[in-house]
Amino acid sequence: MSFDIALTGLRAVNEQLNTISHNIANNGTVGFKSSRVDFASIYADAQPMGVEVVGKTQSITLGGALTSTNRSLDLAISGGGFFIVRGSSGDVSYTRAGVFGLDKDNYIVNSQGQRLQGYPTDSSGNIQAGSVTDLRLRSANLPAKATDSLEFVANLNADEDVVTAGPFDPANPATYNSTYTTQVFDSLGREHALTQYFVKTNDNEWQVHYYVDGVAVGGPHTLTFNSDGVLDTGHTLALNFTPLGGASAMNIDVDYSGTTQFGAGFAVTTNRASGYAAGEQTGIVVEEDGRVFVSYSNGQRLLQGQVALATFANPNGLKNVSGTAWVETEASGVALIGSPGIGQFGIINAGALENSNVDLTQQLVLLMEGQRNYQANTKVIATEKELTQILFSAV
Repeated sequence: MSFDIALTGLRAVNEQLNTISHNIANNGTVGFKSSRVDFASIYADAQPMGVEVVGKTQSITLGGALTSTNRSLDLAISGGGFFIVRGSSGDVSYTRAGVFGLDKDNYIVNSQGQRLQGYPTDSSGNIQAGSVTDLRLRSANLPAKATDSLEFVANLNADEDVVTAGPFDPANPATYNSTYTTQVFDSLGREHALTQYFVKTNDNEWQVHYYVDGVAVGGPHTLTFNSDGVLDTGHTLALNFTPLGGASAMNIDVDYSGTTQFGAGFAVTTNRASGYAAGEQTGIVVEEDGRVFVSYSNGQRLLQGQVALATFANPNGLKNVSGTAWVETEASGVALIGSPGIGQFGIINAGALENSNVDLTQQLVLLMEGQRNYQANTKVIATEKELTQILFSAV
């Protein structure tokens, strides 16, 4: 009987040693979660019959340390959740291993070619949170965009004198009080200098003259303020002109809302013009909330999508399909999908990876204990054999 009991111990300890060895071997595997073997006693009625392995428990909710890599598509989750990846056959799995890159079609993929899932953007760059799909970056180059709006907020000095030096002349500073130049772009992406000249024509009244690259465009625009220095009329202006060089006609909506006339020096607080020159892709940025931006050489960056994360009511019920990937089961429950940084979903750390959560010291201690248990069971079998030989020799 003791011989059979020792055999069950050898089989159980052998499986434990295999699991420990697997943990140690994956100490450097990104996103790996260690496992342990669970034992239970075997009884026949009240008679002990040995030991058996009743299952393996994954430390799936125990995170590993984060290590900086400074690689833009290395992603780590700080907190709860899993990355969602989809294979070519449509199979979905969940992982904490955030080693991603781009394939030839600009999809964000892992080393197995599985595509990272997230929320796409519409043609206006707005996140479409209602659908989860493969995250894909747009073309590497960004075409030029003509300036079509200008937000301009300034304070015009109420203490300035009304200009009486004669008709306005940009070459004569005595015919205007203040001036400011804004950079704008035409449909070909070329830069132009839009200069505004502010002329005080009466108490609480100013005229604005517009020049593009030294050429007058449009008629003067009147700004009127009330006695409290708040802009009364002239909040907006549609400035239309055709730049030289074959570009399309430009239509710029100028918004002066917020402009004031106080007894302080001329100061511009907002000068925000739309439009930009053509640019080439220079990098990828993933924010803490999972939003993916592509940056360009012209200083622009465009939103490409948002990484989605998944959580489960019972993460330990997930089925392990590799050391770093899992699939949902009835025990885990259906995946709950959401945006990073909201509720139970952790934040994204770009340029970092989550290391294995294997505690190497603990695993080595368990390995030594397992070896001692293996030797003990082997000793029982050897002793049983010796006793049997003595018994038969005495007959």
